[in-house]
Amino acid sequence: MTTPLSTSLSDQGIATGATIHPNLTAEELTAAALENGEGRKAKDGPLVVETGKHTGRSANDKFIVRDSETEDTVWWDNNASMKPEHFAALKEDFLAALGEKSDLYVADLFGGSQPEYRVKVRVINELAWHNQFIRTLLVRPTAAELDGFEPEYTIIDLPTFQADPARHGTRSETVIAVNLSEKLILIGGTKYAGEMKKSVFGILNYLLPAQGVMPMHCSANIGPDGKSAVFFGLSGTGKTTLSADASRTLIGDDEHGWSDTAVFNFEGGCYAKMIRLDPDSEPEIYATTKMEGTVLENVVMNDAGEIDLDDNSLAENTRGAYPLSSIPNTSADNLGPPPSNVIMLTADAFGVLPPIARLTPDQAMYHFLSGYTAKVAGTEIGVTEPTATFSTCFGAPFMPRHPSVYGNLLKKRIAEGEVHCWLVNTGWTGGKYGVGHRMPIKATRALLNAALDGSLNDAEFRKDPNFGFEVPVSVPGVDSQILDPRSTWDDKDEYDRTAHKLVQLFVDNFEPFAAHVDQGVRDAAPAAA
Repeated sequence: MTTPLSTSLSDQGIATGATIHPNLTAEELTAAALENGEGRKAKDGPLVVETGKHTGRSANDKFIVRDSETEDTVWWDNNASMKPEHFAALKEDFLAALGEKSDLYVADLFGGSQPEYRVKVRVINELAWHNQFIRTLLVRPTAAELDGFEPEYTIIDLPTFQADPARHGTRSETVIAVNLSEKLILIGGTKYAGEMKKSVFGILNYLLPAQGVMPMHCSANIGPDGKSAVFFGLSGTGKTTLSADASRTLIGDDEHGWSDTAVFNFEGGCYAKMIRLDPDSEPEIYATTKMEGTVLENVVMNDAGEIDLDDNSLAENTRGAYPLSSIPNTSADNLGPPPSNVIMLTADAFGVLPPIARLTPDQAMYHFLSGYTAKVAGTEIGVTEPTATFSTCFGAPFMPRHPSVYGNLLKKRIAEGEVHCWLVNTGWTGGKYGVGHRMPIKATRALLNAALDGSLNDAEFRKDPNFGFEVPVSVPGVDSQILDPRSTWDDKDEYDRTAHKLVQLFVDNFEPFAAHVDQGVRDAAPAAA
């Protein structure tokens, strides 16, 4: 059912003769998208769409306006800047383009589930499916909350808009421009819908630290004992898979805040990778591909409406957006108590790190700022070595402020809450990629369960000679050999050489952060060869 806008677009200084479609339901937006020819419907219910040449984020086309608000608060080494005059020209042209649209879809939504810290966001779309996407991914207000809703931030998303680098100061015709002073985000030249949700993540990453709230690129769940856990991890480390445990209540799979009283989801939906999705290992996510209300991006579908999740001919980064309510055993309030455990996931393709290690608060901050994982060797001829990837705070592209801001907040939260911190390697054992094999998921789950239920704290631990963290010597139900990576390698000297190489990569990567942290964190670094 359509809900009128409490604050009209004209009240915001946005003049358009378009027919405004305000706060439509998912069913209404699907119908509009189909009528507009924006996508097709799969036989089992989902809306299937294609995003064209942009099948992922356009990281090099994102800018923050550099002005008196942001000059001293934004980490400019990590965020491209836009001059205010360029944004003014871009805004003028965006508003002119809006005025030429015949239909616009508008949704009033929340970024954040904890009322004290959420932001009110209005999203204006030219595509109905984009409006359905963002309505799915953000938190949907109740009818009572929509009454009197006054947006704090506005996103205008026009895929058909083409930026002019000379006039707008952009790199290409694609642009994601964030003006934190005007509280306005302009997205043009891309149909990839994920830009909208990540823009809201960026807003909260900017606002919340000033309120003492830790914003996190992580998944989160609650155990049968009522205790929460958060899972940091880059793509491919198992963040979504390991947090979607049927025995635990899911809070969310991607973006959260950690306040004095809660860990709360920024979103009201999930945005999961669909390529080669296995119905046996991830049945809950697979089930969403057969539900009304799900939006499938770049998933191949035949004329009979049958989807093929193994076909990557449109994109490797095929995605599905679905409400949290599509997943069984999710938190009704989209939040839980402050976490008792912090899990940092890495897929170490070098085969050096143990399957689990216990971290001190200083070590946790060090590894959080490092944000390490390793990609497997590529397909290029002659490339046989894994590649280390460091993304500070496990989400550098979405961090407007300096990493030390988030790292110090995390360290403070860990110390005050007496939180247990763990580094979990879901990568390789018995050798690096190409020699060893992937860490058995059964062992990972057994170790993770022992960490979360507290029993692992009673184990005997040894100190890792390379990284200095504590590693359990034996855990019931887990082969003890796997807990000591060096013992799993046939060539022990090669393990030592590889370990020394990885240690040096960590040390080199951390050098830019060293001056921004205290001596305890600097001492948590691994010992360089």
